[in-house]
Amino acid sequence: MKFSKLTLAIAATLGASVSYNAVALDLYVDTKTKQLFAEPGRGRVLLGAFEKVGESSSAPGASHSAAPATTTAEVAAIKQDLELKTNAIKALEEHAAETSSPALAHVKLDDGIHFETKDGNFTAGINGRIQADSQSNVNQQLPVDYLNTNAAGAPVNQLGVPSELNNGATLRRLRFGVEGTFFKTTDYKFEYDFTRGNGLNAGGITDAFVRYNFSNPFSVKVGSFKEPFSLEEATSNRYTTFIERNMAVNTFIDNLNTYKVGIGANYSADRWIVGSSFQTEGVGGYNNAYGNSALSSNTGSAINNNGGVNRNGGGGDTSWEANTRLVVTPWNESKTKFLHVGASGSYININNNYLGTGAYSNGGVIFANGIGNNVDRTSILNTGNLTAGNKGAKNSFQADHLTRFGAESALVYGPFSAQGEYIQTDVSGHGYASNETLNGYYGYATYFLTGESRNYAAKTASWGRLKPNRNFDMKGGWGAWEIATGYDYLNLNDHVIQGGRASTIKGGINWYPNSHLRVMANYIHALDISSINAQTVTGAINPTSRAFNKADLDMIETRVQVDW
Repeated sequence: MKFSKLTLAIAATLGASVSYNAVALDLYVDTKTKQLFAEPGRGRVLLGAFEKVGESSSAPGASHSAAPATTTAEVAAIKQDLELKTNAIKALEEHAAETSSPALAHVKLDDGIHFETKDGNFTAGINGRIQADSQSNVNQQLPVDYLNTNAAGAPVNQLGVPSELNNGATLRRLRFGVEGTFFKTTDYKFEYDFTRGNGLNAGGITDAFVRYNFSNPFSVKVGSFKEPFSLEEATSNRYTTFIERNMAVNTFIDNLNTYKVGIGANYSADRWIVGSSFQTEGVGGYNNAYGNSALSSNTGSAINNNGGVNRNGGGGDTSWEANTRLVVTPWNESKTKFLHVGASGSYININNNYLGTGAYSNGGVIFANGIGNNVDRTSILNTGNLTAGNKGAKNSFQADHLTRFGAESALVYGPFSAQGEYIQTDVSGHGYASNETLNGYYGYATYFLTGESRNYAAKTASWGRLKPNRNFDMKGGWGAWEIATGYDYLNLNDHVIQGGRASTIKGGINWYPNSHLRVMANYIHALDISSINAQTVTGAINPTSRAFNKADLDMIETRVQVDW
């Protein structure tokens, strides 16, 4: 039989009460047997109450020596019993207070490391991810028509630019952070990536925000967070199908640093969501371009050697932007059968800084991409800085603002899924006779050989963590196996902007031994790289891009990922 803590406390209290009343007892003596009794009866004579040790009995003929001795022993035993019960009551009260105290927390280890107070007002979780990547360029047939010849007629490489991609391995991402809630309505997240950036200003900070949930569907957040734009960008890199995001998403969103500081609002209903933000670069950081640099393969663009964003510490006003994303699920039969459709839009004001003489100092924007390479992140396609030359000069260019448009769609039907997006970016400003239009699109399909379906996070309209039907083990568990194939296209050419264009096809296989471990392998083949005219807006040749014009490239990429 089980007793609650309250029942035990009541029982202990009643026991103490009985013990207290027993301190003053009426004792009776049998006149024939001379035995003592605590209750009256036939032939019994009241000896007295015995409240004080040594008090004489009121019964005639009673013994004055035996009664005090007996009373002293009984009272001592009763007092000891009373003290024990009183201590037991205090212990129960203290234990009850401890178990209900908000300072005592639950610890959960079933899906990461999470802490929560008993009253649920405060939670905290430790998150992180490690992505170890490799790249092997199994085929690189590069042209030689970009080469000049020396006096002896032998070909020489222009400006000494390397003419091939390197094989290798690297830590693509190494992130640690903390996230949780306080007072149930407010949540927070802070995350740091040790592979991002060059350490200036914001360094490797990705998410760093506080969010207040006014209701279940509506929330507002302030801090550093992702722009609400694109399905693939809204999806964490832990859950993307391919190792690298597709070229249009990488070029127009991710490589410019999608984590910016500002305020954002989100409304998430059952079948639709809308998200918007007003964000800006941090002063001296988060710049879209890197100072006065030209067109080297990794610096001088939005991509550096570690795949992060260059932060040059430049002065002047910062860029700002407004973003909106709307998503609906017009067909939603179940969590494994639905259609996702969405659209996004942005207005981005570009930061351009000049010296007092009018000469260009820093700022601007660069669009560049490595057509899917994940270790040697050479920018095969590259527009160069779209702001160049002295301010207002006839032959100068100044990208004042960008307008971005995106359309997205995804279908899930059991183990099968398909996804596609189109993204367009228009460049406006001095030197651009009309809006220069750069664009790209992709499409791919996936299938789970082991029967799972992609996990859709309706609150953010993105993909979430996949949980295998059966984890890998030595007793017949295979984990989850997924195959995928897709097409990817990017065009960075229009009028004076000549950054090149390319298209690729790719295939991939993903193995999920469990929900927190993933092994990925991708094969990427370049269908067409057209960069023979690659140059800056001022006409300077981009030798790196031209080196890969019409190149025949095949890459094998791998990733081992663990996250919590």
